Amino acid sequence: MRPEFLPGVAAALVLALVPLLVPWTTVMLTIALAIGLSVLAIVVLLRAGQVSFGHGLYYATGAYTVAFLVKARLSLDALILIPLGGLVAMLIAVAFGFFAVRYRDIFFAMINLAISMVAFSLLEKLYHITGGGDGMNVARPTLGGGRLDRAAFEAWMFYATLAIAALAGLLVTRYLASPLGRALEAVKSNEMRLEYLGVSGNHVLHVAYAISAALAGVSGAIIAIVNGHVAPEFAYWVRSGEFVFIAILGGAGNVLGAFAGSMVFEAIRNHAAALAADYWQTTLGLSLIAIIMFAPDGLTQLRFKRNKTRP
Repeated sequence: MRPEFLPGVAAALVLALVPLLVPWTTVMLTIALAIGLSVLAIVVLLRAGQVSFGHGLYYATGAYTVAFLVKARLSLDALILIPLGGLVAMLIAVAFGFFAVRYRDIFFAMINLAISMVAFSLLEKLYHITGGGDGMNVARPTLGGGRLDRAAFEAWMFYATLAIAALAGLLVTRYLASPLGRALEAVKSNEMRLEYLGVSGNHVLHVAYAISAALAGVSGAIIAIVNGHVAPEFAYWVRSGEFVFIAILGGAGNVLGAFAGSMVFEAIRNHAAALAADYWQTTLGLSLIAIIMFAPDGLTQLRFKRNKTRP
């Protein structure tokens, strides 16, 4: 096994034991891992020096895909619904990407923000189709071919999400280390030289954009199944901003940092809401500011920073 995979494997093994020792954390950890997939989508784009404030669109696409398929009573298993959510999100990204990847930097961020807000408005206004501001309930599907009670379903959904997150982390790591992934760095640092080599920067970014959308779609699909409800807020710019913030919190461009950041963010959010229901957002903000002050390069850089300070 390659040394760079060891921290991720160790983290996955530890996480697998946590619900057995502390059962009440099962749903929180599942949500954190699912959100980590959307953050991983941002990490892929950050490798090209681009940031999207509109990936809530693809997150919502995955969630609403699940909601509509469950509403249609097709009796699809959760393990089928999740990849379908990612596939639909990816197809939309491939279509929209032909337009979006022509832009860079702030223009890329804003064009994604604009299309996500259009989607948010449609989800709000098309009440008879999407449920409007009330959203849609999602009935609990089968998992692995069987109907499970709530406790068993939550436990198995956690392990399914952990497996999906581990697989996604591995595939993204391999992708970023591939020639196509390396070309993303050239889009960030010297796209002109990339063009001189006969490689289209737009094409390289388009592939990354589709991959990132698929990750966000899978994330939204899992959240829809776990929460049993979807709402237009999934596509709102605040949700997209959260993904970007968590990516920076964990360490921009770091695959493991995407999940580390989402774990910390979700833990603080849950405890802040429980301890200070009226001021949880203030508590969350102050806690995250404190973390950023001590780890400006992200949580995953703490170990390296500590090693550098040793005599």
